Amino acid sequence: MIDCIFMEAIISCQDLTALMASDELYAVFDVRERGEFNEGQIAGASSLPRNQIEFRIADLVPDRTVPIVLYGDGDVRAPLAAATLLRLGYGQVSILQDGLPAWRAEGRAVVSGVNVPGKAFGERVHHDRAIPDLTPEELHRLMSETTRLTILDMRTPEEYGRFCIPGGINVPGGDVILWADELKQKGAPVIVNCAGRTRSIIGTAGLKRLGLTDVRALRNGTMGWVLAGYALETQPQRSALPVPARSRESAGALASRIAREENISFVAPDDLAHWPAAHEAMRYIIDVRSEKEFESGHIPGSVSVPGGQAVQRTDDFVAVRNAPIVFVSGQAARAVMTAYWYRQMGLPKVFVLEGGLEKWRENGGAVESGMEPKEPLGWAAAKAQTRLIEARGLEIKLRQSPVSVLDVGTSTDFDAGHVPGAQWISRGWLEPRMPELFADRAQPVVLTCPDGRQSTLAARTLVEMGYRDVAVLDGGLRAWSAAGLATEPGLTHCLVPTHDVVISPSIRGNKEDMQRYLDWEVKLER
Repeated sequence: MIDCIFMEAIISCQDLTALMASDELYAVFDVRERGEFNEGQIAGASSLPRNQIEFRIADLVPDRTVPIVLYGDGDVRAPLAAATLLRLGYGQVSILQDGLPAWRAEGRAVVSGVNVPGKAFGERVHHDRAIPDLTPEELHRLMSETTRLTILDMRTPEEYGRFCIPGGINVPGGDVILWADELKQKGAPVIVNCAGRTRSIIGTAGLKRLGLTDVRALRNGTMGWVLAGYALETQPQRSALPVPARSRESAGALASRIAREENISFVAPDDLAHWPAAHEAMRYIIDVRSEKEFESGHIPGSVSVPGGQAVQRTDDFVAVRNAPIVFVSGQAARAVMTAYWYRQMGLPKVFVLEGGLEKWRENGGAVESGMEPKEPLGWAAAKAQTRLIEARGLEIKLRQSPVSVLDVGTSTDFDAGHVPGAQWISRGWLEPRMPELFADRAQPVVLTCPDGRQSTLAARTLVEMGYRDVAVLDGGLRAWSAAGLATEPGLTHCLVPTHDVVISPSIRGNKEDMQRYLDWEVKLER
């Protein structure tokens, strides 16, 4: 059936290369697991593992008429992903003929790693602008010689909360324009760091563009600090400092100057509100404020991507090439700075919401609050086909009869804790692997995950495959734990390789991994 559906929807490597060189709207997705993508991918593709399609595609490709090309390893996963997209209403879906192996065989561009476009851009900025930096040893010596020093940590609050350079202050990369005037007035040397290189390079370059002179990047960030033999400060308790009013006001003037000098375009609130009537329907609205600010109120349909992340992780959020991007912040200053960087990266259609969210509200624009997970596409249909079992009911069932419990959450969640005796499998591998692993389609199967969403979608798949006794743990592992039932930790009983998650070497803590990662990042400049 799959072969019949997609007989007319195959694209050759040559035609995909031509599409990727064009000015057309298109998206190219690698539907393998994130770890497989990390090992090697088509240059310019975005990672969209099969188990994330229903959760992310509405944000990645808001316009369902945009052409989408999918590829995998030449196996069944790309056709299965295409079937999912067609069922969700995406009308122009193609599969790369013979997948990544064919692309490699023709000698076409393949890269390794995650977020390659943003990180390669950071290395180019470092080289082309001769961004000043200092080694961990030089910073350590400077810290012992003077207290007149400001260390700015460009990472997210979550990353900063784990560890930081001793004495570091968390100012996420997108907020540097708000602090520029305050740092100028203070007059102390500024050292910028992230976990590795990209965000510290962009942060340093941004501050220099805003007029600071005594600012340098910490070479190789927290990983370089650890490799040099120095200890990080763990779980810093410093709260994020409020931006001084004078510096915040000055940011507006700085942003206006940058916008004029860089010819950054603005979109009026009314034009954004009526965008499909005035422009092509496809556009991204990216809110570059903090997640807390976004949660307090944002434009419906916008996506929260704090500014520093927006630059480093471009390919994770802007999958449709040549699509218009509208950046939003409170009063436009942070949006201007992010737009500046996107223009420097060569993205062709970059805009800023004039007056930011403040003017949007004044013009009567709709605003919604909260950051509840969006309902995955196809959720209602899957839920209608799902038979639920409560935590206590499952616990009794497990004591009374043989039941296969399959956890389809992430491997990291499974490692942290799961229903005792459960086996782990990524939802992206169900169709290829279940027939050989569970040949008896009458045997009882209970699916679980952290909250019941992935498992509900997985249940629909198994039912459609002919499994006749399928249930879902109602509320997932959270409900199991809330019922006071014990969980089991560890990567035990994994039915497929745990390639679904790529964890930063800075978090894993292995020094050899850190050095390999930093060596890879430096080579991206070439």
